Amino acid sequence: MSAKEIMTGNEAIARGAYEAGVTVGTAYPGTPSTEILETLARYKGIHCNWSVNEKVALEVGIGASLAGARVITCMKHVGVNVAADPLVTFSYTGVGGGLVLVAADDPGMHSSQNEQDSRHLARLAKIPVLEPADSQEAKDFVLYALELSERFDTPVLLRSSTRISHSRGLVALGEPLPREPKEYVKNAPKYVMLPAYARRRHPLVEARLQALQEEAEKSPLNRIEAGSPELGVVCSGVAYQYVKEALPDASVLKLGFSYPLPAGLVRRFAAAVKRLLVVEELDPFMEEQIRALGLEVTGKELFPAVGEYSTELIREKVRGESRGTIPPREIPSRPPLLCPGCSHRGVFYVLKQLKVHVMGDIGCYTLAATPPLEAMDSCICMGASIGTALGMVLAKPELAGRTVAVIGDSTFLHSGITPLIDVVYNAAPVTVLILDNGTTAMTGHQAHPGTGFTLQGKKVPAVDLEALCRAVGVRRVAVVDPFQLDRLRQTLKEELAAGEPSVIIARHPCPLLTRESSPPLAVKEDKCNGCRLCLRLGCPAISFDGKKAAVNPSLCNGCGLCAQVCRQQAIIPVSEEGR
Repeated sequence: MSAKEIMTGNEAIARGAYEAGVTVGTAYPGTPSTEILETLARYKGIHCNWSVNEKVALEVGIGASLAGARVITCMKHVGVNVAADPLVTFSYTGVGGGLVLVAADDPGMHSSQNEQDSRHLARLAKIPVLEPADSQEAKDFVLYALELSERFDTPVLLRSSTRISHSRGLVALGEPLPREPKEYVKNAPKYVMLPAYARRRHPLVEARLQALQEEAEKSPLNRIEAGSPELGVVCSGVAYQYVKEALPDASVLKLGFSYPLPAGLVRRFAAAVKRLLVVEELDPFMEEQIRALGLEVTGKELFPAVGEYSTELIREKVRGESRGTIPPREIPSRPPLLCPGCSHRGVFYVLKQLKVHVMGDIGCYTLAATPPLEAMDSCICMGASIGTALGMVLAKPELAGRTVAVIGDSTFLHSGITPLIDVVYNAAPVTVLILDNGTTAMTGHQAHPGTGFTLQGKKVPAVDLEALCRAVGVRRVAVVDPFQLDRLRQTLKEELAAGEPSVIIARHPCPLLTRESSPPLAVKEDKCNGCRLCLRLGCPAISFDGKKAAVNPSLCNGCGLCAQVCRQQAIIPVSEEGR
């Protein structure tokens, strides 16, 4: 009997890569996919690499595949957009060793700036899609995907979602396959996509798509679970779990190999039921294809195209049944806030004081858009802060000196360098703040090229952000400690008035990374006048009873920002409280 373990979907995907003989894993961290590579890195004999962004991650994976290795490349759904350029062309070249691209979608936007259905990008690239419905399938589908990749000479997209990635299930473990990469064979007409060669490859991609459709018809990943002929449901991924709970008597067509759609199997299933439903989170991807077959089917007119599904939602929409909900109690809202001692807090406090337009970016600091800081004007995607700041100044020159871009260190290395070059190239008076806390904080403190360490703990040269900014032509580069509010404020004023591209690096390590702290602070009640100025920092350690402020010593990191803000000098270190 094989050993079994309880695993998250992400852990199971990593286990599948290990068992499948993968020797190279690449990724850029992004919830809900991050833990896949972190888990894979614990297995011996596999090189795991945090790449600077998802495009590079896929390109590294492509190189390893061409060299003959089996490869897994992982990213969240928005990362697939970044990797789309190499992905579509890689579909033309085909693989050496098998390559599976894991795309983790985030229905409900638990940690993302948009909802996106990654199946569309697979359709654009004309590559197959596999959708596991639990942890066991998450592991098994990786092995199937790599075999499929090599047999059909194609990358394969394994689509996960937040619930699959983070839910736990029992997984039967297998023995790993040998890790012997194939021999590399030089083949320019296959791998060099000059137009003349690409024109020859495109018909092969179309023929392969037809062959993959025929493979989907007989794939063991697709199955009919016969039930009542009154209702038939087509579903995939986590929606299958909801359907089985909500509609236990229904007939179900479970599609684990969901694209290309197995049209013949769908027709046979539809002919055996009186009413046909498609239950799929986000877009009507399968529904539209089923309608194109001339079949009558119900989908998005019944189920929402936004947010996550649930057993209750499906039961209510199909049966009109509702188990009811517990009436909500009047409890205070608890919006997400920057952590106590976060080095970003002082930056946004000062920016709000200066009343500048702040073009934001992706990271912990995006929380500065919410009350009480409310110091961010936009957030689009990784690296967009610098480009949008440039656009603001180009469109309205009067905004020069009143507009800044704010970007984290990891995000800057991901996508901020090229727009900074654009700022320099246009000689635009844009001030860029790089919030350097020494880690990729929001996704769980992963290393990046500026940290000096790899995912597997190897010490490597760290990118010098100051030298990098100067190398692309920025003449004004300043480094400040964001906890020194007066110096930060003065530096910002100087750079905003400079009339040329400038960079301020606000450098202080994330407190959750270093676990360093100073003695907590306390409020001297006889000095506190209840002005609430300290509350504008949005620090979770500070509370207000209606008359006086208070500091929770169990939360306080001792960063001292509140003491700098207090005009009454009522906030002091605990060690001085009795004086």
